[in-house]
Amino acid sequence: MQPEAVEMELRVNGSTEKVKVLPNQTLLEVLREKLGLTGVKEGCGEGACGACTVLVDGLPRRACLTLALEAEARPVVTVEGLGKRRGLSDLQEAFIEKGAIQCGFCTPGMLISAHHFLQQKENPSETEIRTQLGGHICRCTGYAKIVEAITFAALKLQEQKESSHAS
Repeated sequence: MQPEAVEMELRVNGSTEKVKVLPNQTLLEVLREKLGLTGVKEGCGEGACGACTVLVDGLPRRACLTLALEAEARPVVTVEGLGKRRGLSDLQEAFIEKGAIQCGFCTPGMLISAHHFLQQKENPSETEIRTQLGGHICRCTGYAKIVEAITFAALKLQEQKESSHAS
């Protein structure tokens, strides 16, 4: 016997959505299948690869391991929600500019984690960035361009902060 679907409210990327979910449905399934947010990727389905990383209450979470009901009425941010009003975030632009995107499958999860990391750490070292990426698997790169992109984004964010203080 299949469990009965329940209606819940998800606050995703600044919008509130009402969706019917099964009690055992993951946040990954709901984001992709019910809300069409395909930037959230399913890599391993076990929380090891980081491809499905989203922010829940401002903290990185593996959407494949998080039940959708756990995120009810809590702010969720996917890679689609990182961009500015009608464009990309500085971090997303840095990934493009530095060629840190190969197949793109792992990129959304890395962007979410890097976004969170840069909110916590203004001027990270290469070692700190590599440590932060430890929960992500990328089979296409040696991570060098990804580290370079995060470093570049951190510098841009620091410059913006300094110029806003000078104004």
